Formats: sequence, C-alpha cells, structure tokens
Amino acid sequence: MEVWLHTFSFPGRVAELARRAEEWGFAGLLVADSQNLNADVWVELALAAAATERIGLGTGVTNPVTRHPAVTASAAATLQAETGGRAVLGLGRGDSALEQIGRRPVSPAELEEATVAIQGYLSGAEVPLEGGGGSRIAWLPDPGVPKVPVAIAATGRRVIELAARHGDRIDFSVGAEPDRVRWAVDVARAAAGGREVSLGAFVNVAVDADRARARDLVRGNVAIFAGFGGGGHPPDLDDAFVDRFAIAGPADEVTSRLRELAALGLDRVIAVPGSLGADPALMAATEESLARDVIGHLAGA
Repeated sequence: MEVWLHTFSFPGRVAELARRAEEWGFAGLLVADSQNLNADVWVELALAAAATERIGLGTGVTNPVTRHPAVTASAAATLQAETGGRAVLGLGRGDSALEQIGRRPVSPAELEEATVAIQGYLSGAEVPLEGGGGSRIAWLPDPGVPKVPVAIAATGRRVIELAARHGDRIDFSVGAEPDRVRWAVDVARAAAGGREVSLGAFVNVAVDADRARARDLVRGNVAIFAGFGGGGHPPDLDDAFVDRFAIAGPADEVTSRLRELAALGLDRVIAVPGSLGADPALMAATEESLARDVIGHLAGA
C-alpha cells in the first residue's frame, strides 16, 4: 500500500516539502485547492515538479466550479507533460473553495457531468457544449505520455458510485474506522461492475508519542473532513471522536491501524498530517516521523 502526503498550498513551502517527501519515501504529494485560504495550487504544483524527479503530484482536491473543466484538464495535462507522467487530478464536490465564494458544493449529478467532461478532454475527445457544438484540447502531450488519472474524492454512496463508473481512482473520505472504509470499498466494487478502479483513502494522521499533541494536530481537519465545518472555524471535537475518525498517536499504533486499512483492499492512503494553521514545526515532525517510523514498516501490507 502506497502512502501519499497531503498538504496546503503556501508560497515557499510546497516545493521544499515535495523534495523532502520524495527523499523520505512518500509515493506522492497532493495539494489542496482552496483559493481564498491557500495559494494557487497549479503554480505550487509546477514548483514541486521542478524540485522532484519521482513522486506523484496532484490536486487534493480541486472542483468543477472555480475553474471550467477544460481549464482544469489543460492544467493537469500540462503537469503530466512536464513531469513525464507523474500527475494526478484529484476532483471533488468542492467544500471550502466554494464556501469562500458563497457557493454550495456541487451535486453528485453535477460532479458526474464534470468528471465525464474532464475525462473527455484528457482523452483528446470532443466534449459537447451546453449551447451546442463541442470543444477539445488539441495540444495534448505526446501519446507516449499516459492520460492523467482522475481521482474522485468520495464520502457518500452516490459519489462513490459515480466515481466507480467514471473515475480512474477513488479516494474515500470516510475516516479511519475499518467498518466505514470496508463499506466504502464494497460500494465501489459493486458499482464498478468489474471495471478496474484504484482505491485509496484520505486519512487524518499524526505520529507523536504524546497522544494529546497528536490529536490536537489533526483535530481541526478532522472536523472539516467529518463534515462539521468548512474553512472558517470548525468546532472542537472530543478525543473519542478524533480517535475513531483519525489515526493519531505513537508510531507503532499508527502502523498497526494503517495495516488494518491496507487489508481492506486499499491501494494507497493519503495522509493528512495536520490542520490548516497548525504549527509548521510540529507538522514537519509528524511528516518525518510518518516516513521514518511508519512507511518502512508497511512494506508488504
């Protein structure tokens, strides 16, 4: 099972984190797209690409509203071309990015329509336009460069099912409880109908021998990922909920719980190691500990 790292887009940080993540052994780095709270995701991904040679890079996640599907597809294809095939396009309904401009997340039907359009653009197909006619991306990379995989962030049944029908990857956002992840995996496999789709999960993770400090590092993001708040001031959650929804504590415990998730059939986890505004030094420490004390012990999981 691969371990990817999730981060927020701040100028001067992403490229260096990408370099360190590659050095530490992470399989990839996903960068949040929330224009009012973070710097531009595609600029930072380009800088990360220039600073690295191996790891996958992508959005974690963007949405079909703040950029037209053709614009998003073109940006992802550009990253794919410049990295020789290391790009991933993470797409979702839109949470804080849309909340910050007074919009609600798109409906599952709207996400499905956008996903189909983006897959069409990335494949070089002509995509129908609402008023008639169609458009396509004419400049796509050399055929030797594979199509950008589209990863759908999914929480509920309807989005998991549409992701299984139209996505290349599904990254569940249902927390770390095995029963909940098992449910998501079962829904995805049933909806895929034999279609090959890679399965992953966003998991709030903090590695620290001090369990209270680990919980506090992820608590804010747990509230957001669990649907209790957006990009403003999500409520504090009690320790018991954090312990169920996230994986926060000593390295051996984190390793054991990640192995349990791997056994459910996940191809990867995307570790979300801290909350927006968390102490950068504590974030760096938990990221390094995750690489040093956990990833190596997951071999064969």
